[in-house]
Amino acid sequence: MNKFAERLKELRKEKDLSQAQLAKATGLSHTAIVYWETEQRVPNANAVITLAAFFSVSTDYLLGVED
Repeated sequence: MNKFAERLKELRKEKDLSQAQLAKATGLSHTAIVYWETEQRVPNANAVITLAAFFSVSTDYLLGVED
C-alpha cells in the first residue's frame, strides 16, 4: 500500500470516521476517498492540503515524505 493511502486510512480510523463521514466533514467526494484509500486514483494538491489541514498533519507527512 502506498504511504498516502495507508496514512489517510490510518488517520481516518484514528478519528473513528467512516469514509462518508470524512467526505462530509471535508467537502470532498466520498467516491474520491474510496479511490484514494484503495490506490485506484491519486489526489490533487487541493485535496491533499484539505486533508492535511483536517487531520492537523503536514502535507509531507500525509504523502509519506516524512514521518
